[in-house]
Amino acid sequence: MKNIEKVLGRIFKLLDAYEILALAGIIGPLILLALDIDAAISDPKYSLIRDSISYLGLTSLGMLQTIVFVVLGLLVAIFTAGLFLNIRRRHLFDLGIVLLAFFAFGLVLIGIFRTDQIGAVSSVTGKIHVLAAYSVLGLFPVALALMLSSIKDDPRWYGMFRYTVVVGVLTFVLAIGRLFLPSQITWFGLYERVLVGNVVTWLEVAGIWLLILERRRRREAQKTNHIST
Repeated sequence: MKNIEKVLGRIFKLLDAYEILALAGIIGPLILLALDIDAAISDPKYSLIRDSISYLGLTSLGMLQTIVFVVLGLLVAIFTAGLFLNIRRRHLFDLGIVLLAFFAFGLVLIGIFRTDQIGAVSSVTGKIHVLAAYSVLGLFPVALALMLSSIKDDPRWYGMFRYTVVVGVLTFVLAIGRLFLPSQITWFGLYERVLVGNVVTWLEVAGIWLLILERRRRREAQKTNHIST
């Protein structure tokens, strides 16, 4: 345990606050990916093509799913602070950040409140889970739309502008399409994973983008200090 604490201490000494915020956005999606891979390996009855991500909560991996979504929500919330502090704010940007924070809170609720068994009468827990899931899918594209003008007007983030537009539109279209899918569709799990993957990939790319920007800023600051001395 002490060795782990020493390693973590050294890592955090090498990183500044903004880099730690960026890593939160990078690590979160990777944790969710690890959960999906673990599900595919550990439970032969669970199908990544057929079954919803939510149904993991009904398998032997139920507790792991809870932990992963709670941690993911907290990491996204931390990363949201990184975006707030690093993108030049324009009109409606603050509201977009607030919605992204609610998006993170929704992920936590998805983990804590599991879905109902197939065919079961809806419970309070199941209703909260469904409400949180739909809220998450609805909040994300709206949050991106509100942040677009700021991303476009900030020269450091302009490279993310077109990608953000594509992700926002695709998320909205897939989220609406999800409402009209037949209940017994055999590839619902795949559809949902494309939808969720689109969302978390943006978080991953934005996290890497923020990390690169901060590393570049640190190098330039070091060069300036070296020249001045």
